[in-house]
This record gives sequence, structure tokens and C-alpha cells, in this order.
Amino acid sequence: MSSTLEYWLSGPVPHVPALLQPAAHALLQSVREIKEYLAEFPEEQLWEKAYGRASVGFHLRHMTGVLDRLLTYAKQESLTEEQFEFLKNEGNGEGAPTSEQLISALEDKVNEALVYFKTIPENTLTEERFVGRKKLPTTLIGLLFHAAEHSQRHVGQLLVTVSVVKGQ
Repeated sequence: MSSTLEYWLSGPVPHVPALLQPAAHALLQSVREIKEYLAEFPEEQLWEKAYGRASVGFHLRHMTGVLDRLLTYAKQESLTEEQFEFLKNEGNGEGAPTSEQLISALEDKVNEALVYFKTIPENTLTEERFVGRKKLPTTLIGLLFHAAEHSQRHVGQLLVTVSVVKGQ
């Protein structure tokens, strides 16, 4: 299939349950679009906040962190101190990785999510899950759908920020 097709038009992701295909496609599409939007983005503008909005660097780090945290909740685990530390520093550009490293980290996390998706029996997708210290209720499919939807939302915000910062 052509790489210009959106993932959802490229057929199923092998071994991912049918009900998780939309989430898998959205996560893969997020990585593809980010690579495209940042292909010639100036590194020195990675942490620039246009009009007081979040930087491109923040969006990249935040998407990775949220996906990591939501996968943790999906697996019915608690967040680690390392995850809390990552959360605290998502917007901190001081000593931060390069855009290439941030994109690679996101791509690795998406690949980890897809490996996890392949282990999930479809009949468990409606099982209850809980989010955060307040143990807010959701379902397994709710967490995974939100992970994909959240990533796509931040891709849109990143695109706008890239355009504004580059002055286009």
C-alpha cells in the first residue's frame, strides 16, 4: 500500500483485534504525521511557546507520557515514580532530548502499545478499569480509544504550533 494513504485505509494491522484497529490506525497515523510535520522543523524552536500555547516539544513528550500512563492503567497497574517524574517534566525543555529523540520515543511507545493490543482478547475490552489516584471508572476499550484520540488531538495542536512558530 502507498504510504500516502491514511492508515485506516491501508487494511488491518496484523494480529490486532478488529475492535482495536481504529485505535491502532490512529496511533500509527499520529507518528506518520508528526514525522511529516517536523521533517524540516528548526531544532531551536522546539520549545518555543507561540502565543503562550504549548511548545512542539511539550506535545511530543506529552503524547508519549499519556500513552505510557494509559497503557499502565489498561494493564491494571499503578504509575511508578518514574512516570510521575516524566509527567512533571513534560513541558521542560531544559536539557531535553532532540526532536528526533522525542519522535523516536513516541514511535517506540506506539509500537509497545501495538504489541500490547495484540495480546488483548476482544471479549475483555468492556472490562472495568480505573484511572488515576481517584480511581475514575472506565473500560479497557475506553482507555485504549482515549489514548488514540488524545494522540490525534495533540497532532492537530502540534501542526498548528509548527505553522505558527515557523511563521507560515
